[in-house]
Amino acid sequence: MDFSGSLFAKEEQEIRNQSLPLAARMRPSSLNEFVGQQHLLGPGKLLRRLIDADRLGSIILYGPPGCGKTTLARLLATTSNKAYASLSAITDGVAQLRKVLADAKLRIESGKSKTLLFIDEIHRFNKSQQDALLGDVEDGVIDLVGATTSNPYFAVNSALISRSQIFQFHPLTTPDIVGLIDSTLKDAERGYGNDSITVTQSALTTLGELSGGDARQALNCLEIAVLSSPERPLNITPPLIRECMQRSALKFDSTGDEHYDLASALIKSIRGSDADASVYWLARLLESGEDIRFLTRRLVILASEDIGNADPSALGLSMACMQACEFVGLPEAQLTLSQTVTYLACAPKSNAATRAISLARKDVRENKVLPVPMHLRDGHYAGAKELGIGVGYQYAHDHDQGIAMQDYLGVEKNYYEPSDRGYEKELQVRLEHIRSVLRGNTASESNPD
Repeated sequence: MDFSGSLFAKEEQEIRNQSLPLAARMRPSSLNEFVGQQHLLGPGKLLRRLIDADRLGSIILYGPPGCGKTTLARLLATTSNKAYASLSAITDGVAQLRKVLADAKLRIESGKSKTLLFIDEIHRFNKSQQDALLGDVEDGVIDLVGATTSNPYFAVNSALISRSQIFQFHPLTTPDIVGLIDSTLKDAERGYGNDSITVTQSALTTLGELSGGDARQALNCLEIAVLSSPERPLNITPPLIRECMQRSALKFDSTGDEHYDLASALIKSIRGSDADASVYWLARLLESGEDIRFLTRRLVILASEDIGNADPSALGLSMACMQACEFVGLPEAQLTLSQTVTYLACAPKSNAATRAISLARKDVRENKVLPVPMHLRDGHYAGAKELGIGVGYQYAHDHDQGIAMQDYLGVEKNYYEPSDRGYEKELQVRLEHIRSVLRGNTASESNPD
């Protein structure tokens, strides 16, 4: 019997495997080799139970790049008794999708197993393409496994979400990355087990921290370090890791989750008065290429929303920052942004103005529409007085302190309640006095000071 064909085929396959990038070679061959996501795949966890029982149903795997979504989907091809098909929403279109769905229906009609269909980057399919999946998902013709880096509640049709379980993947932890690199260095078949390569503990930690929880980034960095250093034995150190990593770990999409998550972290850190965290998130946004117009708009909004009259100068500084950044541009504009962000973080906080307009608009929306009092209406036309319009209006400047005992609303309502922080503490005292005069609750109009 001639075994030459199978022998040569095996050798060719081994050559192809060796030419693969390290990240591809180190893909786990079983769930036991899978790194991370123990909150989903640990013993007794829901996703692990569904996989072990081969009762997966339709699921959506949501998480950042390099956390194992595609790797898990490929493992499902070997752990499930179902037929397996895969598509990429980036490269495959309607024709390929229809063919896969038609083949899946033929399998069911022939009495064979259903199809497990993996769609990578499913959020890249448009609405009509996603809708094409609904019938076969609902009828059980296919078990859909969708992978996405975008929040599925925004990026995937609600009808498809309602028919699927959503499992959120997290970035790998530094210990996860360290464990993966350690396995790679020991693996003689796929990794560097046969090479004289060591990595210092500090370099492992550095790699784990700089990779941003992305296993692919970590393995690519290790591979670059090895390939760019032909001398053996090789001891990989933190400086070499930093050189090979460069800025590749900064993942950013101006329309994706990372954009909104970083902006949210910045605003919440400023609101929480943490200047150090605020300037870090500002740095992340700047290093990722964020539009400074977007940043300055957010700072102007925050100055009114979260600081308000506790420090009225915050709005002026934010507006000046917007104008300066427009005039100067990057990189110098980072100085103005840093000054503004740190000032806003340290400023006294109040959302009293925000609550005031929210309460007033709520009353308007709920049809608590008040007529304009007759004495406040526009009386600058002939015949107004005969109608009683404008009659009785008291000119504020004719009264002590510029405050007249006069009804400006028609009902007694307190929308604005200043805080006891910053300048609003003074406004609180003054407002109490003003209200007492307006409502005739004091016999004196003397200054409260």
